[in-house]
Amino acid sequence: MEIKINGQSFEGKQVELDETADKKQVAFSFDVISETYHDVTSLLYKNDFEVEIPEKSIAFSATINEYSTSMTNLYEKGNTSEFYLKLREK
Repeated sequence: MEIKINGQSFEGKQVELDETADKKQVAFSFDVISETYHDVTSLLYKNDFEVEIPEKSIAFSATINEYSTSMTNLYEKGNTSEFYLKLREK
């Protein structure tokens, strides 16, 4: 499922969308390759996001609630890491 964060598209895997709480929340995994690592982490360090899920017609402002990676050494060419994000509406 496509998830856009500040206009940048990610192919979300294992997407969990929670609209039942007082604030929307989306959790998902996505792959990051060494060539895009810097751009992705620079985006995430901002921790101030406009989230869009076009397939569900959902959009909201969010911050990171949870974040993890399967590998932290993406400086070596050819490496791939699975990132996990849980974004919560502000």
